[in-house]
Amino acid sequence: MSLNSAKFPAIVPLKGDRKLFNTVGFGKDLCTTFVKGTRLLASLNNISFVMPKMGLLQAHYFNTKRVFRIDFPDKPPKPFNDTGAPLTADLGTAHGTRLSKFAFNSTVELALQDTNLLKVESHPFHLRGCNFFVIGTGIGNFDPVKDPSKFNLVDPIERNTVGILLGVGPPFGVWFMHCHLELNTGWGLKMAFVVEDGTGADQSIQPPSKDLPPCYLFEN
Repeated sequence: MSLNSAKFPAIVPLKGDRKLFNTVGFGKDLCTTFVKGTRLLASLNNISFVMPKMGLLQAHYFNTKRVFRIDFPDKPPKPFNDTGAPLTADLGTAHGTRLSKFAFNSTVELALQDTNLLKVESHPFHLRGCNFFVIGTGIGNFDPVKDPSKFNLVDPIERNTVGILLGVGPPFGVWFMHCHLELNTGWGLKMAFVVEDGTGADQSIQPPSKDLPPCYLFEN
């Protein structure tokens, strides 16, 4: 149902605080231990995620430096026809532990665009700790000018996993967004959102429990 044809008021926000556009892609990475000297990797916005030695939530809570960076791009660095002829070009995929940061209770519109880099595959994306509203899906290249008129803002499906998604409102903390195909996740097809605390005690990260085993906290 489009907003124009709806007879009922919208149940999701009509205006977001931030709009994100993430492309899903595959690539090749140099690796001298492999027979052909390369290995496959996966990325969001041409960044393949690197798992840190310390837990992200732990690093965020204790404000530990040099564990992750808050500079994940809101859109891919190089725009191209995502669904045209299969692309095999080396786009210079970066590696890093790079996250996006939101204010508490902010409204975020997220468009995930599958691509034809090396191979085409359906990716079941999961957002941990949060539910989101799927306000639109489609085939082909997402058009930020024309496609929003087709969004369902009246009775969208609320989910935590979808085969490529739109519309999030995460609570406080650090939350992974990743492909549920384990192989793709291992190749770096994931990222995470950092959500700042609110003003009240029930809107902030709770401290670790006093009886938390010391071995739970990893060394940096």
